[in-house]
Amino acid sequence: MSLRRPLWLAAVFGLLITLLAVPARAAADLPFRDPALPLNTRIDDLIGRLTLTEKISLLHQYQPAIPRLGIGLFKTGTEALHGVAWSTNIDDGGNVVTAKGTVFPQAVGLASTWDTELVKRVGAAVGNEARGFNAVNPRVWGLNLWAPVVNLLRDPRWGRNEEGYSEDPALTGAISVAYGSGIEGDDPDHLRAAPTLKHYLANNNEVRRDTTSSSLRPRVEQEYDQAAFRPAIAADAATGVMASYNLVNGRPATVNPDLNDVARSWTSRALLNVTDAGAPNNLTGSQAYYPALAEADAAALKAGIDSYTTDNTDAGPTTTAITTALAQGLLKKSDVDTAVRHILAVRFRLGEFDPGGGPYGGIGKEAIDTPQHRSLNRQTAAEAMVLLKNAGATLPLGASARKVAVIGPLEKTLYTDWYSGEMPYRVTPLEGIKERLGPGGTVTDTEGADRIALKDVATGRYVTAGTGTGAVLKEGATTAGDTERFDAFDWGQGILTLRSAANGKYVGYNWSNFVNDQDQPNGWFVQQQFKLEPQPDGTQLLRYAGYETAYDWFGPNKYLKADADGTLVLTTADQAARFAKETVASGVDAAVAAAKGADVAVVVVGSMPFINGREDHDRTDMNLAEGQEALVKAVRKANPRTVVVLENSYPATIGWEQANVPAILWTTHAGAETGHALADVLFGDANPAGRLTQTWPRSAADLPDNLDYDIVKTRATYLYSTARPLYPFGHGLSYTTFGYQDLRLAAGPVRPDGRVEASVKVTNTGRVAGDEVVQLYTHQRSSRAVQPEKQLRAFRRVHLAAGQSKTVTLSFRAADLALWDVTRGRWVVERSAHDVMVGGSSDDVRRRATLEVQGETIPARDLFRVTRAAGFDDYQGVELVDETKASGDAVGGTATGDWISFAGADLGRGATGLRAGVAATAAGRIEVRLGSPAGRLLGTATVPATGDVRSYVTVTAPLARTGGVHDVYLVFTGDVRVRDFALTR
Repeated sequence: MSLRRPLWLAAVFGLLITLLAVPARAAADLPFRDPALPLNTRIDDLIGRLTLTEKISLLHQYQPAIPRLGIGLFKTGTEALHGVAWSTNIDDGGNVVTAKGTVFPQAVGLASTWDTELVKRVGAAVGNEARGFNAVNPRVWGLNLWAPVVNLLRDPRWGRNEEGYSEDPALTGAISVAYGSGIEGDDPDHLRAAPTLKHYLANNNEVRRDTTSSSLRPRVEQEYDQAAFRPAIAADAATGVMASYNLVNGRPATVNPDLNDVARSWTSRALLNVTDAGAPNNLTGSQAYYPALAEADAAALKAGIDSYTTDNTDAGPTTTAITTALAQGLLKKSDVDTAVRHILAVRFRLGEFDPGGGPYGGIGKEAIDTPQHRSLNRQTAAEAMVLLKNAGATLPLGASARKVAVIGPLEKTLYTDWYSGEMPYRVTPLEGIKERLGPGGTVTDTEGADRIALKDVATGRYVTAGTGTGAVLKEGATTAGDTERFDAFDWGQGILTLRSAANGKYVGYNWSNFVNDQDQPNGWFVQQQFKLEPQPDGTQLLRYAGYETAYDWFGPNKYLKADADGTLVLTTADQAARFAKETVASGVDAAVAAAKGADVAVVVVGSMPFINGREDHDRTDMNLAEGQEALVKAVRKANPRTVVVLENSYPATIGWEQANVPAILWTTHAGAETGHALADVLFGDANPAGRLTQTWPRSAADLPDNLDYDIVKTRATYLYSTARPLYPFGHGLSYTTFGYQDLRLAAGPVRPDGRVEASVKVTNTGRVAGDEVVQLYTHQRSSRAVQPEKQLRAFRRVHLAAGQSKTVTLSFRAADLALWDVTRGRWVVERSAHDVMVGGSSDDVRRRATLEVQGETIPARDLFRVTRAAGFDDYQGVELVDETKASGDAVGGTATGDWISFAGADLGRGATGLRAGVAATAAGRIEVRLGSPAGRLLGTATVPATGDVRSYVTVTAPLARTGGVHDVYLVFTGDVRVRDFALTR
């Protein structure tokens, strides 16, 4: 999902509600309202009563009421990644509304618990609160929830890293099953709420997110990206998927046939699949894939989309397009019926047509922000924290820590993110530590931010802000009082936010003026961002750096100057005011002063979720903000007993901190109970057992290009990487220690349809109780294909008292060891020995065993059969492209010398020819070579210009006869597409 609905839609929304008002009396005696009838019978009855126009009206996100049948309005899409969040943000009166309820730790934090039972309880709480908000206003908060996000955290620079769970598909699958099943509830026939998985498929970059294509060769698609979506659908823990903005192998995900052919094959339940916001219009806009909306919407419906999220509350363009598509023969009425059936199946399961709304219909607003949810939130926030380093038993803080300095830009604030609800209360790190210390302790604090004043050197006047609720910024006073002073917070790469000392509000642009009127940086364009750019004469230019500048809406007018009346306005760099930056108070000096006299210094640093990477904005580095790192260094020098609390949503390259700071504790932005949970962990009331769900690299230089999705070729993620990370996947420390003994496998060799069961004795060898996350990995020793270095197969979080031992049993299906055999296009469990490794992280293996798997041996390739070009074994330069707009993948060679290879092909007594399905806009060639891209040339096929990249012809070429087993290479000259090929005798 992308943009929130702007305020101008309020009138439209209100009119819609008025027009679609539902009569008080419903047709209660109709068969579709009889819960005793089978679900399909009820759906059939209702579909049979709907007119074609009414059916088409249900295909838009805002499904109108049908008064003659007593059916109310239904809306797909309420955000619920870690609590119920915003929806349309407009109530019946046209007012902006927010979901003020329980805000749990961000999704990546939920996964960091590695505790599926806990995450299921969180999901249940979110489902209950969704029901509560729905009871308050069903037109704002629907019960079709757009969560969880199961896109894999392949690249830690992804702007939406906070929304996902892990770089690993098995962990992602387990957490999504837990969260989704919690949301849905345990009734076998009804749903508390209906979770929708986001975003199908391979959506892990924000840069040009609607026009970039994720090139997925079959193994990566099957074994990695699809593997993250399959578990929740197969477990009936999700009721549909949202198609992503990006293209997959050259085809927009909105018309990806996987929505029908793959996702629906994983379950016998009906899925309600939706588009992302505005994505249908991209098909004719930025993606230019179809010439008209009727053709685009028809293609999406046939691919498996049921609900169109587009044009805000205005269903007109969608209903017109579908109606036109029917008239033009692009769709059949049965296509519409199929989509409506999917929609109604979920609405029925939600209890909408049952007396009293079904088993969950009685949940009301009392379910929001309950004491039980607050307690669960505190527990979850504590369980999610990861102790990255703890030299010299710095933590937990003991009785000697009675004077604590709490320092840093996040010490007395809690931030929400784009998909957060509004916290009804906030316990900050400072407040949590103060409460935990009690009256016998002393807490000093400082945010460590410079307080500055900005004087226009030409006029001698200072930038002046308003008091109270704020006012338009002007150049006014000639001396610097509170109204001329601002706290400058550094978020990295030169980005600052300026908080007015006059009223504690942040300065931002409101499309007309600069005003100090915001509690926090916020909004889609985050208009509270600035840069101070030093000039050769020692002055500074003040640059407005709100996200709308990235769209270049203002051209060169990105700098501030004073207008004739002193009001600050935008202008060009050469016309900008030159300011003298006066540091009224040094943040570092204040931090050092606080740290020097303390028993321990707790430095709370990290990210601002609206600034440091978010939807539509990837990170371009992974460093801690320069000013924050300087603060940490100064505090560490002033007080050797320094603890860094890193509060952010993603891996950070904190090499200096790891080398020099005694203790480092990571937490995501964890909601209202952050301060309590942090104090619980710092003082040992809770023993940290969170584990990292993705690798933390030492440097961004260790990562491949963020648009390269082939984790096998690029050796990316812990699965394939051989680089030494800063922190490995699964890493996390404890205040106690654990020993592992007696790893045993329950049986000898296992067949592909068998189950692997491993048991290991785990002992708490320390002096305090704690949780260990026991992790089981495997590695396949021999294979036809490149295998992961290790891969998570099972895990379990266990609690052990000091000295206690438990035998932990972990199991998985032998079928989970299968790979996608590109030679035959199917799953295969190979015959091989596997290392079974158990320990505390991917790099902390304590015990090993050998598992013999009685699978099959993949035979040599038979290239005399028609072979899909996309089923190659290796490649250089090529990309996967769409064979046709409707279906199929092909290979596109974009530069001379690009190639694909097919390993271990049995040419028998010799191939004498090549036959290939090709397309090209200009003539090119395909060379057939052996052994390497520069190996023996067997022959060359000439590819003619076919007029269109999707217009295929068959070409042939003679080959020099060669027999035996060889690696066969197809080497391209020109921009050539290959659909399939076969060798001939």
